[in-house]
Amino acid sequence: MKVLNYGSLNIDIVYKVPHIVLPGETIAALDVNTNAGGKGANQAVALAKAGCEVWHAGTLGHDGIWLIDLLKKYNVKTDLIRQYEGLTGQAIIQVSDRGQNSIVLFGGGNQKNTKAHIDDALSYFEEGDYLVLQNEVNLTSYMIGKAHEKGLKICLNPAPYTDDVKTWPLEMLDLLVVNEIEGQDLVGEEGSFEETLDLLVGMYPGLSILLTAGKAGAYFGRDEQREFVPIVDSPVVDTTAAGDTFFGYFLASRIMGMNVKESMERATKASAVTVSRSGALDSIPFASEMS
Repeated sequence: MKVLNYGSLNIDIVYKVPHIVLPGETIAALDVNTNAGGKGANQAVALAKAGCEVWHAGTLGHDGIWLIDLLKKYNVKTDLIRQYEGLTGQAIIQVSDRGQNSIVLFGGGNQKNTKAHIDDALSYFEEGDYLVLQNEVNLTSYMIGKAHEKGLKICLNPAPYTDDVKTWPLEMLDLLVVNEIEGQDLVGEEGSFEETLDLLVGMYPGLSILLTAGKAGAYFGRDEQREFVPIVDSPVVDTTAAGDTFFGYFLASRIMGMNVKESMERATKASAVTVSRSGALDSIPFASEMS
């Protein structure tokens, strides 16, 4: 089975700061680095490092050509990435001493995908293959519909969350990954993690749902099935790619035949490694580190 990860490609400018800057405040950064990022790129690398055969599709500008070489370094196939006359997506990221982050996004090429390019990318995949999505590119709803027509298994993490996610054909998904706030917004009411999960499962019969709850762990639901795993404690340096690591490792583990609980445990361990390191793509561990 092949995986198409259609998503964002960003140039991340990461500032190490004593704390996240407040409105009207000016502070001195302790360090600054330029890294590859974007939830799409993070997902692709997490899937590849976890052992999947994954293609990345998306759009970048000439300022981001180096991102292609970096993805190749991590065994992500890049044939379906296209270039346009404009800027690559960018993110300004603050990372505090406590590992918290604050992010400002500029869409750039991530908002320049076309239906023709999407149709072309999907043409290389067939029934039973996987499409992985997030919410940093345009035309996501169109991708879901077209992939469903082809019989692909569609997996979505709708972050960064926006209200229009509710208008997407989420019933066509096979896997939905949300945090507790996103889950509560989708169901339209506040509640415990278990209550939110139960409501989501009721809304989408047959759909596998992962609800991540930060330090409270992660929950899974599908029809009558329920699973829970706690976090794995580790020193927190940078949480930027934690969620993408969890998503990528969970899905890769399921594709490789692990059951839901085993996949969640493996994903949790991988995320614990990720948060203990700086950066995004570089911080995601290889499968060989998870033994």
